Amino acid sequence: MIQSVSGNGREPAGPPDLAVLLKKFTGGGSPRGKFSGLIGVVILLLLIWGVMTSFYTVQPEQRAVVKRFGSVSGITDPGLHFKFPYGIDKVQLVATERVLKQEFGFRTEETRQSQRSTYSSDRFEDESLMLTGDLNMIDVEWVVQYRIEDPIKFLYEMREPTRTLRDISESVMRRIVGNMLGSEVLTIGRVDIQKKAGDEIQEILNGYDAGIRVSTVEMQDVVPPPAVQPAFNEVNEARQERERMINEAQKRVNQEIPNAKGAALRTVAEAEGYATERVNRAEGESDRFSAVLREYRQAPKVTRSRLYLETLNEVLPHIGQVLVVQDGQVGPLPLLDINRKANTAGGDK
Repeated sequence: MIQSVSGNGREPAGPPDLAVLLKKFTGGGSPRGKFSGLIGVVILLLLIWGVMTSFYTVQPEQRAVVKRFGSVSGITDPGLHFKFPYGIDKVQLVATERVLKQEFGFRTEETRQSQRSTYSSDRFEDESLMLTGDLNMIDVEWVVQYRIEDPIKFLYEMREPTRTLRDISESVMRRIVGNMLGSEVLTIGRVDIQKKAGDEIQEILNGYDAGIRVSTVEMQDVVPPPAVQPAFNEVNEARQERERMINEAQKRVNQEIPNAKGAALRTVAEAEGYATERVNRAEGESDRFSAVLREYRQAPKVTRSRLYLETLNEVLPHIGQVLVVQDGQVGPLPLLDINRKANTAGGDK
């Protein structure tokens, strides 16, 4: 060992030699001293190990299941806790306050905080491909979100609770989709499928007493397989065209039927008005004739003369030019120009 000497002839202060310390701790070179020193080292290591294994920390989203000699002794809340050292108490941490998820048909890649989630390009068709009730293949991707409700049941009631949850979810989803039409699964049936799947998965887990509470079942992408995508698009286009034509026809029906009903009601109203007018006119003529008849029976001559004069008054203005010719005369009599008299009378008025 090389040592430096200072100008005053003394060795400089520095860290002690480890070999020298061990030699002093083990009692020098005697066998009895070495044995005593070894026992001291073992006791020191046991003390350090006991201190290090006598406490544990539980995070806020976790609960700790404490086992003593292999038997569960209790559950501890978040914080710093003490336990028996040397492996007497063993602790298993369970994330009971965290929402966990199981993905089917796809996988989400790990992303940094404040970044958008990215999905793996690998396809998991053994999970997502399903057969619908009308014998159509469909690709269904979904997510099951759940929480660990009872950590003791989650750890010890089942051997692989997470794997069991995946198997139950896939079985329930395949059965529900297999009992529905492909068009319903792709369009209007997604909400019903999610609700039914969540209820049935939870019912089965309760029967197993797994200690898991299903939060939601959400369907992601529901599309036909890539091999039949073109044919499926053609079918959708044909259905949309059919719906468009049906809507146009219904629109035309909604326009034409009210117009026809309106025209029919107008014709009926006009006919009823005409009939009422004819009836009223006929009744008026009948009443007038009855009144004239009563007057005629009381004074026949006067009534006959009045009727004759009234008829002449109505007819003569419309007969044109009137010429009165005397027998044996070549021309008309100038003094009996009736039209001129009528015109003169009309001018005087």
